[in-house]
Amino acid sequence: MKIVFFGSGAFGLDTLEQLAREHTITGIVTQPDRKAGRKKVLTATPIGAWAGEHLPDVPIAKPENINADHPRELIRMWEADAWVIIAYGQYLGTKLLQDRFAINLHASLLPRWRGAAPINAAMVAGDTLTGNSVITIAKSMDAGFVLGQTKRPIEPDQTMGTLHDLLAADGPALVQSVLDDFAHDRVNYQEQDETLVTIASKMTKSDGWIDFDADARLVSAKINGLSPWPGVSVQHRDEVLKVNRSQPSDVESQQTPGTIIDAVEGLVVCGHGTMIQLLDVQPPGKRSMEWKAFANGRKVQIGEILVGKSGA
Repeated sequence: MKIVFFGSGAFGLDTLEQLAREHTITGIVTQPDRKAGRKKVLTATPIGAWAGEHLPDVPIAKPENINADHPRELIRMWEADAWVIIAYGQYLGTKLLQDRFAINLHASLLPRWRGAAPINAAMVAGDTLTGNSVITIAKSMDAGFVLGQTKRPIEPDQTMGTLHDLLAADGPALVQSVLDDFAHDRVNYQEQDETLVTIASKMTKSDGWIDFDADARLVSAKINGLSPWPGVSVQHRDEVLKVNRSQPSDVESQQTPGTIIDAVEGLVVCGHGTMIQLLDVQPPGKRSMEWKAFANGRKVQIGEILVGKSGA
């Protein structure tokens, strides 16, 4: 099958690699190179960098506006049986999509968590199940017909970064299944239930503070759901400490939320007598480390208070 692939973020890499092995990639569309890092070096997207190295003979388009006349006409000239879109980052207009079988891999169980940050949103909300959906492209964001789904549990100590990679690895088989259905004229188009729609807004650094007065399950879900980006921080003594991974604890305490009741194990009081266990933290200017190593190095004491905030 001849495929045109649209993607920018790393979430689509696993699927692109498999498609390149099993099909003919006739074109790649990705976001333009952007300046990145402290030195503002012009940097390709993860998809653009991989394609440049592994598919040197495949044309790559990097339009600022994919719906402008020139890029639209160029891309539509590429031979293709299907278009696969994963974390591309631009809206695809009606003129571009006309008469094309185009599918999008989205990291949620639609209609739950339409939008820019579905993995973060599912975790922060305390969901215990998520997955991937392959959908058609619609005028409204992520509102197309569902063509296939896979499911995956969200573990209590799992970070967004870990779950992102697992869902990305689930993507190739699901996309291939839908392509097989298309090739054999058996695609099942399922409408989404609009009454069940939730929106996953893009996360920012201002989301990266926690409220220890909340239940431990939700506090831990937010920590893990925002790790590694944008990250969750608390105030410990005179420094801002980034908390990278945690899990709810079965231990209970009626002490003040934010109080450390076990310095070695990293047990911290949350609302309603609940407790979380801090697993990995990151002091300013340092790499992430296990809580025990941090506590030993800082000589953390029982009764110290971690101060959370509701906004940066």
